[in-house]
Amino acid sequence: MPCFNQLRRFTPVWILLCALILPVAACAQEQKADLIVVRKSDHILELWSNGAMIAKYPIALGFNPKGQKEHEGDGKTPEGIYTIIGRNQNSRYYKSLKIDYPNSADMAAALSHHARPGGDIMIHGLPNDRTAAQMDHPKHDWTNGCIALTDDQMENVWEHVDKGTSILLMP
Repeated sequence: MPCFNQLRRFTPVWILLCALILPVAACAQEQKADLIVVRKSDHILELWSNGAMIAKYPIALGFNPKGQKEHEGDGKTPEGIYTIIGRNQNSRYYKSLKIDYPNSADMAAALSHHARPGGDIMIHGLPNDRTAAQMDHPKHDWTNGCIALTDDQMENVWEHVDKGTSILLMP
């Protein structure tokens, strides 16, 4: 019985610790991002909430990632401030978040060169029939201008990002 008496003394401490820690852990898992930052030169995607970074992931970009996207097929990932305007869990990649590219400035720039700006720029996971190893992800930039993550990373981003979230795509 001495062991039981010692355990009984610590029970209130464990209850207090659980009452304090569990809500914080649950809150951290449910925290939504209010900003996505993509640092193209570093191949990094960051999720931010209320001024604090809550997650950071290595990414693959368009096959020709340096510089601003100029036209359809150039393999570049856009630069600028955009918004997530759609969520697709039945994508040909593991889930996708649609970015509102092209905006009016992107369209005007492409048209001034007598070109189409392109579109369907997404944050997405791997192709449904491929693995990270098969894509040499994230070492190799393989998209047509999108931002690619592993499927596990995309699942986490999916849980933290809603339609309407701002995205800053930096050089």
